[in-house]
Amino acid sequence: MPDKSQPISRQSEVTLREINKETVGAICRLSVADDQRQFVAANAYSIAQAHFEEKAWFRAIYADESPVGFIMLSDDPEEPSYFLWRLMIDSRYQKCGFGRRAVKRLIDYVKTRPNADALLVSHGQGEGSPAGFYQHLGFVYTGEVDDGELVMKLPLNSANEGGA
Repeated sequence: MPDKSQPISRQSEVTLREINKETVGAICRLSVADDQRQFVAANAYSIAQAHFEEKAWFRAIYADESPVGFIMLSDDPEEPSYFLWRLMIDSRYQKCGFGRRAVKRLIDYVKTRPNADALLVSHGQGEGSPAGFYQHLGFVYTGEVDDGELVMKLPLNSANEGGA
């Protein structure tokens, strides 16, 4: 196990881990930049919300042994399209590739789920929007709008799914 005092780097291994009573505080202290707060809920809110939604699957994003973010999925095996409900990377760790690698790990998980043929996501519009991030991963707009957010889709059977 790596030394926890070692600084993380772009080469750090990205894993998705369950949140427990020992780690929840650290995950709740992670935060996006001020200009991004309109696009993603605080982790404490997301974790509370997940505990009241039976289809929520959520994990902390780690780079080596350091928590760097949070990810949540609407995991409904009755539906062929799964939904990336939340993704946040702490402002200190953005632009390091951790979000991209976390989404790829999520895609690997979704591929193991019953009936999975696509991963959906939606996002708000404006300065700081994650639109380019999702497009780079291979998501394309569906033309749908959900609660004021633009919906994007990543087919899981696509040859280029997951981006380069």
